[in-house]
Amino acid sequence: MKIAMIGTGYVGLVSGVCFSDFGHDVICVDKNPQKIAMLEQGEVPIYEPGLQDLMAKNVAAGRLSFTGDLAAAVAEADAVFIAVGTPTRRGDGHADLTFVYAAAEEIAASLTGYTVVVTKSTVPLGTNRQVKQIIRKANPQADFDVASNPEFLREGAAIDDFMRPDRVVVGIQTDRAADLMGDIYRPLFLRDFPVVYTDLESAEMIKYAANAFLATKITFINEIAALCEKVGADVKQVSKGLGLDGRIGNKFLHAGPGYGGSCFPKDTQALARIGQEHAVPMQITETVIKVNEAIKRRMIDKIMDLCDGSVNGKTIAVLGVTFKPNTDDMRDAPSLTIVPALVGGGAKVRVVDPQGKREGEALLPGVHWSDDAYKAAQNADILVILTEWNEFRALDLKRLAKKMATPRMADLRNIYAAKDVKSAGFDAYIGVGQSGFTRAAD
Repeated sequence: MKIAMIGTGYVGLVSGVCFSDFGHDVICVDKNPQKIAMLEQGEVPIYEPGLQDLMAKNVAAGRLSFTGDLAAAVAEADAVFIAVGTPTRRGDGHADLTFVYAAAEEIAASLTGYTVVVTKSTVPLGTNRQVKQIIRKANPQADFDVASNPEFLREGAAIDDFMRPDRVVVGIQTDRAADLMGDIYRPLFLRDFPVVYTDLESAEMIKYAANAFLATKITFINEIAALCEKVGADVKQVSKGLGLDGRIGNKFLHAGPGYGGSCFPKDTQALARIGQEHAVPMQITETVIKVNEAIKRRMIDKIMDLCDGSVNGKTIAVLGVTFKPNTDDMRDAPSLTIVPALVGGGAKVRVVDPQGKREGEALLPGVHWSDDAYKAAQNADILVILTEWNEFRALDLKRLAKKMATPRMADLRNIYAAKDVKSAGFDAYIGVGQSGFTRAAD
């Protein structure tokens, strides 16, 4: 199959590279000439484990290329995927569909022969029908169908998610479109990964419902964690007991500083707005959004408590600022709420993150960036773990404690056990949803 992928952001680039690895001929299109030049030189504009090597492999095989010429790419394509950004619109929480509709207009002018135009971007219900109307109006003679094919990629594990998905969702209107989409995903079908065909609206809804449910699960365990702290329970044990129930499952039950990233914040807000527009309030989702913001602020209170009520003049080492490990994505990361509050409170903040500096320098003014946890901890008053990168999971705690002015730890990802931190020489420890300690209380 010949595929044109419009947009080389996270979803577009990962999808284009993986489709080419299926054996399809893929042209990735982007209007940014600098990004195209970077891709043509073998560099990727995002951090995703394994992506650069897989991209190089398929470029070398002649199945993957990059261009700024949308018209030429679309003219040769059997399927055109729209994978442009749909950010939250300022003021009302809606998904901004400007880029999606602009892409549809441009695609319409270049269609030749039968083509399926596939929306890969996350879009509100009814968007695919609107895309169809835009193309039909712009090019009444075009022979095409539209399809909805939402992505379910976890940043940091996107290639594996694409190659070994829980399911592929395809919203279609005709058997002809179903056949073509079946050919595109045939390598997965042959390995018994389920491909679910639905109508357009159901496919659009599945994406929003899935992300809202996962965001709810995260927020639920974070609320339980807050209660655990008050009653003396351990949220890690509670999570294990919950997760072993087959009806619940153990994923997304890790207490922490709240969800962030490119999907959950944006998609929960969009679903809430869709519900309001149709007079069916998404009350659970609306509450999840509010509670998640409150959880981030509660993390600030935890750090303040370790600093005896004030961070003014304190030196704080923060380990991890991306919203999760194995990505450079800073979008709606808890760090964007927590770190500025520390800086604003008069703290001297040192940040260590394996991939976060590229985006983080502009987003977190007033901090000092370090490339080593031990350097950041030198003479620090507090150590805060915000992102559970692997390199932060096996630190020499005794070495850290000796370097710090007042060895205290706020472990907001529950990486370490309080007893291990205590035996290493720390004066105080606080986690999420479990008992901490202070030497003064002993």
